Amino acid sequence: MSMSQPSTASTGRLGWLTRIGFGSGDLAQNLIYQTVCMYLLFYYTNIFGLDAADAALMFLIVRLVDVLWDPVVGTFVDKHNPRWGKYRSYLVLAGIPLTGLAILCFWNGFSGSLLYAYVTYVGLSMCYTLVNVPYGALNSSLSRDTDEITILTSTRMFMANCGGLAVSAGIPILVAVLAGSDTLPLEMALFMGLGSLPSFIFMPLVPAIKRLVGKKRMFYLFLTVAIVGMAMLYAISKLGNMREHMTLIYIAQFVKSTGVIVATGYMWALIPEVITFGELQTGRRIAGIVNALTGIFYKAGMALGGVIPGFVLAYTAYVPAPEEASTLPRDAHAWFLTMTIFALVGLVLLLFCFSQCRERVVMDAEASADVRVSDLWQEFRRNRPLRVVAFFFITAFAMMSVGNAAGAYYMNDLEQQTPLAQEGILWLVCVIPALLLCLAMWIISKYELTDERMDEINAQLTNR
Repeated sequence: MSMSQPSTASTGRLGWLTRIGFGSGDLAQNLIYQTVCMYLLFYYTNIFGLDAADAALMFLIVRLVDVLWDPVVGTFVDKHNPRWGKYRSYLVLAGIPLTGLAILCFWNGFSGSLLYAYVTYVGLSMCYTLVNVPYGALNSSLSRDTDEITILTSTRMFMANCGGLAVSAGIPILVAVLAGSDTLPLEMALFMGLGSLPSFIFMPLVPAIKRLVGKKRMFYLFLTVAIVGMAMLYAISKLGNMREHMTLIYIAQFVKSTGVIVATGYMWALIPEVITFGELQTGRRIAGIVNALTGIFYKAGMALGGVIPGFVLAYTAYVPAPEEASTLPRDAHAWFLTMTIFALVGLVLLLFCFSQCRERVVMDAEASADVRVSDLWQEFRRNRPLRVVAFFFITAFAMMSVGNAAGAYYMNDLEQQTPLAQEGILWLVCVIPALLLCLAMWIISKYELTDERMDEINAQLTNR
């Protein structure tokens, strides 16, 4: 058999220090990833000085580069066994350049230069893949136990949303403080923060919710909650002066975010399942390949989600409001310092993740040597649950990318825009994400790996 036999630790429970250490990796990545998703388009159009359509095209091209880059990274990771750990080594080796490029993306030294934006953003995305693919594979290498994977995923997503909350609510306030602004954008910080706040309530409850209603019903329930929240947000925004209805807007944002966080948070627990299903078929646990595949598809979703806001803004003739009417300061130095702080904290957390996680379930060297890029496409063809997860990732990440990028525009200068531009922003915040979630609900209905089926698969693998 090409797989090394799992140890007792690999099939049992992990300590909380390991779980928190693993979750710190996602917290670290989200300090950069969420900043890019929520504020990079806004930074490019309102501070750096790029045209919205140029920024949208750049987002698309960067994701196309990822389509070529991700399988290379996944194959490389599965084929090699660095001495610091098969997967965790990259938290350090790629985490350091990722930190530097994240900071450079928010440097205004070449203001308005499309070439500089391309170089730094492409570099950032490639380094992010070098961290994210092996980090995703690290999840399935820590344990086979289905319940443990659920706990790991819940811990991971709880901490990821800590990063999301720090970014969504923290960046507007920190930028204002560093810019020496007389007023803090508290309403924007609260609205953006509510995009992550429900994770602290509901993500710890995910294991219990899943046991109560089942895996698929949990997806159906929370995807529906998200759609209801989006409908509420759209309707409230049509009532008139937003400042008179902020309480209702906060409630709608909380409802929407609750559904999005649980549904998109738990989807990461499906990846170890499809890796294990693939191992049953082939005898090889190609976690890097599978995570590269899911990386391709969630970045395809990000490409769709990244290009839509820019083109909608361009089509509706969005023009940044005058600086005195803008909620977010446009002090380029303040934005640069803010990203520097967030990126350096992220690097420290990546190092902590590295120190606490040890791979337990990995391919041996003989099996690793046979891994090829073509395995990626073969695995996609023969692993039906993986295909379902892949297409769910496309729609989920497209939804998140559209909504996250539009949030800053919604709370910054919506009422300063023309009626057409206002409607475009509302479609980006509410309508397009809701349509994508309807599609995601249909896709997840095709997923076939129930908990009972996973118990059978794990038993077969353990007895080999």
